[in-house]
Amino acid sequence: MLRFAATRLLSLTLSLVAASLVIFTVIQVVPGDPASFMLGMNAQPETVAALREDLGLNAPLSARYLDWVGGMLSGDFGRSYTYRVPVAELIRDRLWVSLPLAVYALILSTVIAFPVGLIAAARRGKPADFTIMGATQLGIAVPNFWFAMLLVLFFAVNLRWFSAGGFPGWEAGLLPALKALTLPAVALALPQASILARVMRSALIETLGQDYIRTARAKGLNRRQALIRHALRNALIPVLTIIGLQFSFLLAGAIIIENVFYLPGLGRLIFQGITQRDLIVVESVVMLLVFAVIVVTFLVDIAYAVVDPRLRHRR
Repeated sequence: MLRFAATRLLSLTLSLVAASLVIFTVIQVVPGDPASFMLGMNAQPETVAALREDLGLNAPLSARYLDWVGGMLSGDFGRSYTYRVPVAELIRDRLWVSLPLAVYALILSTVIAFPVGLIAAARRGKPADFTIMGATQLGIAVPNFWFAMLLVLFFAVNLRWFSAGGFPGWEAGLLPALKALTLPAVALALPQASILARVMRSALIETLGQDYIRTARAKGLNRRQALIRHALRNALIPVLTIIGLQFSFLLAGAIIIENVFYLPGLGRLIFQGITQRDLIVVESVVMLLVFAVIVVTFLVDIAYAVVDPRLRHRR
């Protein structure tokens, strides 16, 4: 098990290094000068040059890359060009919105998808299965930002059960904060629950066709008992993959939803950094999200080995 974990950790570390090179290179070649953007179109060239020197933009790219990576390793993400505060402070403040939102949405997605997938697999070929598959196809097809606007219109504007946007902060209390995150979490969870339910159904149906399931049925277990006791665990491998990918997406890909609900999260911070040419913010936040994706991937690989010991022996 330790050898398996060390091998996966080395592979993911190399992926992290490659990702840092790609992110830094892409951000640097994007047109536009942060100093010119900050000072405006009528700024004097001498003033722009002085600001570039102050921001460290005149240093060679290799030196800037090494400074950036070295700073991140020590917990220093640099200083925002626009806000003039450490990027780590911006990330810390926004992370307390994006991370709970991602966890909230993932919990909703899993709670919905698991029983729905089980029912669809148990009722394969019956009206309940066709109804569930049709509903999940609709859930995948509907854009989450459009669904988010429908939620705002119905629950915030008409019923007034929730606010249309904004975040009161965790200092306002747990219930007000979770209430503000409920509609965004539902908007994010709908397509993810639809995908997860379909994967769960397919994995269970494939597992139910295996010889050991037929043996279990021959020993007296009914279809439901064989499904729960034997098929479910062996069908979890593809499901764990989707759950890991979904958490990464929910953490890194909620830019549109955070803008729809005016949530001060990491997605909105990236959007603001791009529009303001705040390169150090965009680089650092994207790198942090890539790191989160890689860590989740590593944990999913470890979960594979726990669920199915054959995988770690084969590796």
